[in-house]
Amino acid sequence: MVDITIELLVGFLLLFIIVRLVGKKIINQISPFTFIAAIVLSEIVGNAIYEPKINVFYIFYAMVLWGGLLFLLEYSSQKFIRFRGITEGKPSALIENGKVNREQLKKNRMTINQLQSLLRQSETFSIREVAFCYLESNGAISILKKSAYQKTTQEDFNLPVQSVHVPVTIIRDGEVLWDEVRDLGYDEKWLKNLFVSNGIQNMDYSQIFLAEWHQVQGLFYQTYQE
Repeated sequence: MVDITIELLVGFLLLFIIVRLVGKKIINQISPFTFIAAIVLSEIVGNAIYEPKINVFYIFYAMVLWGGLLFLLEYSSQKFIRFRGITEGKPSALIENGKVNREQLKKNRMTINQLQSLLRQSETFSIREVAFCYLESNGAISILKKSAYQKTTQEDFNLPVQSVHVPVTIIRDGEVLWDEVRDLGYDEKWLKNLFVSNGIQNMDYSQIFLAEWHQVQGLFYQTYQE
């Protein structure tokens, strides 16, 4: 009884410290890796406590090592944007401009039935209501409905239906996402002119924390100083 009590206390304390150091997202499991990390942590504590051959030292060593690896991974993800893309992945556009992207469904090994099920769980009962739908890295979906089907609908005010445009992140953590810029059909000259037209000249991209482009609303950005 004494051994189990000590092991439980040590495991509880170390688990608390790891979650505080690594961050709350290990609880929300916002990426496949954090999901696996949470399972491994629980297995380490659970199996070690009820294994008579495992003492407190082994629990301490295993959890400190695993916690250190998690902390190193999270630090690297924050520090290096390319590494972040590898560990967290990118959302997949399952529906674009109201059309189901069948190639993305195949890539994510999903059927149209599974997509419809996920939509219904998000209180969307018809694909015709959806302008854009993204499959996030944790398996959840994010939906942007067509303007006519949004909660405060255009029809309520007898207003003409407007086109829906999704905002695109073009700068993140001081780095230009050139793939996103090219997908928009633009180039570096357009990006420079965009900032100039917004009263920003000689701007060093590394000073920008986040910049988004919206087809209607234009540029939104935030610098590291703000």
